[in-house]
Amino acid sequence: MKIFLKFFFIIQIFSLIIGFYYKTYLKYEVGDKIIGFTVLIGVFIFMPLFLYDRWNGKKLKDYTLTEENIKKIKNQLEFDKRKKKN
Repeated sequence: MKIFLKFFFIIQIFSLIIGFYYKTYLKYEVGDKIIGFTVLIGVFIFMPLFLYDRWNGKKLKDYTLTEENIKKIKNQLEFDKRKKKN
């Protein structure tokens, strides 16, 4: 999946470069269409696949503020303050 995402990202970058090239040097309307299509593909296909790959297998509980996590943060801050004093 990671290789596919890297390859897809490189294709997106090249497509944007081609779109800006067409917009600047050749036909203005075609360049706009290429850029717009690239952005749509990036937002509706690449981004969900990327987010799924990154969040796959992780627990949402680890990233939300619960009472337990708030206590851990406070304890870590107190530890850091004591460490700086010494």
